Amino acid sequence: MANFTVKKVAVLGAGVMGAQIAAHLANAQVDVVLFDLPAKEGPKNGVVLRAIEGLKKLNPAPLGHADLAACIAAANYDDDLELLRGCDLVIEAIAERMDWKHDLYRKVGPWLADHAIFATNTSGLSIGRLSEGVDEKLRARFCGVHFFNPPRYMHLVELIATPATDPAIVDRLETFLTTTLGKGCVRAKDTPNFIANRLGTFGMFATVAEADKAGLAIDVVDDLTGEKLGRAKSGTFRTVDVVGLDTVGHVMKTMQDQLPDDPFAALYRTPASFSALIAKGALGQKTRAGFYRKDGKAVLRYDPASGEYVPAGAKADETVARILKKKDPVERLKLLRESTNPQARFVWAVLRDAWHYAACKLGEIADNARDVDLAMRFGFGMAQGPFEAWQQAGWTQVAEWIKADIDAGQALASVPLPSWVFEGPVAQRGGVHQPEGSWSAARGEFVPRAAHPVYQRQLFPVTLAGEQAPSGHTGGHTIHEDDSIRLWTVDGRGVDDVLVASIRSKVHAIGPGVIAGLLKAVELAERDYKGLVIWSPDDPFSYGADLQAMLPVFMSGGVPAIEAAEKGLQDAMLRLRYAHVPTIAAVANMALGGGCELAMYCARRVAHLESYIGLVEVGVGLIPGSGGLAFGARRASEEQAVAPDSNLLDFLKKYVLAAGTAQVSRSAIEAQSMGYLVPGDRVVFHRQELLYAAIREAKAMSDAGYRPPRKSMIRVAGRTGIATVSSQMMNMRDGGFISAHDYHLGRTIAEVMCGGDVEAGSVVDEEWLMALERKAFTALIQHPKTQERVMGMLQTGKPVRN
Repeated sequence: MANFTVKKVAVLGAGVMGAQIAAHLANAQVDVVLFDLPAKEGPKNGVVLRAIEGLKKLNPAPLGHADLAACIAAANYDDDLELLRGCDLVIEAIAERMDWKHDLYRKVGPWLADHAIFATNTSGLSIGRLSEGVDEKLRARFCGVHFFNPPRYMHLVELIATPATDPAIVDRLETFLTTTLGKGCVRAKDTPNFIANRLGTFGMFATVAEADKAGLAIDVVDDLTGEKLGRAKSGTFRTVDVVGLDTVGHVMKTMQDQLPDDPFAALYRTPASFSALIAKGALGQKTRAGFYRKDGKAVLRYDPASGEYVPAGAKADETVARILKKKDPVERLKLLRESTNPQARFVWAVLRDAWHYAACKLGEIADNARDVDLAMRFGFGMAQGPFEAWQQAGWTQVAEWIKADIDAGQALASVPLPSWVFEGPVAQRGGVHQPEGSWSAARGEFVPRAAHPVYQRQLFPVTLAGEQAPSGHTGGHTIHEDDSIRLWTVDGRGVDDVLVASIRSKVHAIGPGVIAGLLKAVELAERDYKGLVIWSPDDPFSYGADLQAMLPVFMSGGVPAIEAAEKGLQDAMLRLRYAHVPTIAAVANMALGGGCELAMYCARRVAHLESYIGLVEVGVGLIPGSGGLAFGARRASEEQAVAPDSNLLDFLKKYVLAAGTAQVSRSAIEAQSMGYLVPGDRVVFHRQELLYAAIREAKAMSDAGYRPPRKSMIRVAGRTGIATVSSQMMNMRDGGFISAHDYHLGRTIAEVMCGGDVEAGSVVDEEWLMALERKAFTALIQHPKTQERVMGMLQTGKPVRN
């Protein structure tokens, strides 16, 4: 078992969660077989086949590319149990019925391999009780693995062991989930709803109760409990609509059924508004009505008082919004508590209730406060977990305020705070998170982070307020630093021989300072290091060229100044491409326009799964001007050279269309099919492993004797290609799908990528194509329609369609 590798996985249950877990396994190139009951009519695998087909239609997309659906094998429990023998991991994800799960365990147990891990994806049932349905010999390999929905996008997975579970099994599962699937794993105790759903569901109970006391409408509550509070944009009630009222109702019922003697049990009652909507079948987005409903373009909200839908859109009071914008957490909380505004008092009450409950339940549900905070951040999209938010606001003062409200009967429950809040190390040190670890109420000590080997790949893991761990913003050894860029190395760990360039401009826009910094980085890397990695600790990778910086250049120097600036950008890209050390773009989140071009011209790209890459310049009435079109022409020529009997235009069209319609990949996997990631580029699933993977890639390339590519000649489609592409775009224009200016932009892109006014099959060099780019770019910057788009973007941040 020392070399245990998960090669193949079976997922039992093709419902919403099971099918999407299978989809994410397919994203990660893991062989996966999806089981369900045999269909009563048609093909016996019909239930699973319909679920797999449904994956292609879901939004947000569970698959990195729709074609990956074909990688999920369909199976049923009557004919295909033999397939389980070849699986290293089996995940059960059927309905939340203890008896149904036990029946299934008895059916599949005899078919599992002797080394296989058996895990249940239950969202809250007792893992210990579930294990009673498993053969005694299998119990050491049985545990809980609770994915959050949707599995591709939600970072959290809770791991729950039973007393019989072999600890090594959980360690191996954590390694697989972390690196292969990109998950943030948290160990939870075997209590109802585990950590995140336990606290999250109580938070929902508390929010509804406090909103009723304050007389607040649901749209106002969502505005107050969303981004303004450092939580998911959807707030409270929109989140319920997304998850589904029936699903949330089930989680609530788990708490009601399994925690009858809990001191907070009186608060676990299903709110009347939830019951009323569920009774109507208004379950949220899945039924197109829940707490919100669309009526044409109008958004309506549910009014519990009348039972009807009324216009939505109300926001928080401006005075409360200003308080929530205060940067000092101590001042912010004090203002909320002392305010007489009902909305401010509501926000204080919601925070107080959450912190009160978390403190009381810490020892019961989790080993330590770090696990609680990470679970809430990973599972509910919170900027801070409950304990770190409390600690930053002033541990002792907040504790006294909570106690005062409990004593005055203002809190939802009269349960006193545990003694460790006021006494001993936590009170003395001012909070649960300290440099040496986080407080464990069960152990009565600060507990360090786990020394699991998988976390050595996270050079800068997610940290909590109070831990004082180095971050990607400040950690490492700085070589050069200015307002635009930081050049640095990671301290020790065998990776300090690769230079890292971190862009510091807003949205990592590429302006003169960034370009100067990148050129300096290449020079230093060639002189002193094995390679150069372009990586930033925060998203995005880059939104592209700095339009704000470009405008004064045009106003003061006109077309010649713009052409010189574009030539400088192109030369910088070529410097990266032909550097004598490997240059690696570590891409995460948005790589748009010039950001996409920056990634293109590195020797290699290491991209996080959630990378959204594209040339989007047509949105501001321009074309890619930093080599993006030359890249597409070169790649088409290279692809056609492998199949010399094929038509060059067949390869070129995808690049022309992508740039002409500003297509952006919906994943790094889709970027591969679009040609923005090329063979040899890597996709990394865990965001915190991206820097490690990129540095290792640079070192491996260097150690293998890296040499930059030779400057090659590029075969182009010429006048014939321009005519063919233009005729297709003309049909789109005449059909009303694109505007006249869109057509002009599309034709301009075709002219550049086809090599200009030359014969089909002509051979040109990179400089020829880049000169065409510059000429077209400078012509467009003078076009009135382009200027309208540029000014519209600068003024509103949104593209203008003209």
